Amino acid sequence: NLETHLVMKDAVLTLDPLKFGVAGGTVGSNIRLDGSTAPMKGRLNLGARHLKLKELFPTFAPMQTAFGEVNGDASLTATGNSPAALLGTSNGEVKLLINDGAISSSLLEIAGLNVGNYVVNKLFGDDVVKINCMAADLVSTNGVMESKLFAFDTEKALINVNGTVNFRDEKLDIDIVPH
Repeated sequence: NLETHLVMKDAVLTLDPLKFGVAGGTVGSNIRLDGSTAPMKGRLNLGARHLKLKELFPTFAPMQTAFGEVNGDASLTATGNSPAALLGTSNGEVKLLINDGAISSSLLEIAGLNVGNYVVNKLFGDDVVKINCMAADLVSTNGVMESKLFAFDTEKALINVNGTVNFRDEKLDIDIVPH
């Protein structure tokens, strides 16, 4: 289920639109790669709608009891001649939202780095935890993505994620704080 309009003119590749189905939902985007300059300039606008949590990670056991949908938008610009170089220079914003879903309590324990509870869940059974909301607003500046907002609210815990993902140097500096 792929729909795209591909144009190559004067060393500029445009995919507008690039639409496809994934995880029970849809992803629509437009991509522009300008190869007339060195390094290449890229622009991506993407909207993801109704992606099913369970279908996003079909082989990851803790996600098998998940339900709910992910919606999100991304708008990024970058320069570089490879995907790594493009990510390492990216500027823009990524937003994600989950409402009214559920996940395995094991996954919640992993997210909170509570290994002891995770082991107990694996031995004696795993509950499903209701997701009230997950919202993320991530801003990328020169290849460093920072969480302006990243909150994961469930019936058992509120998890805040703060920090940066540095695509340029391939480093993480993230604090995961469960309440």
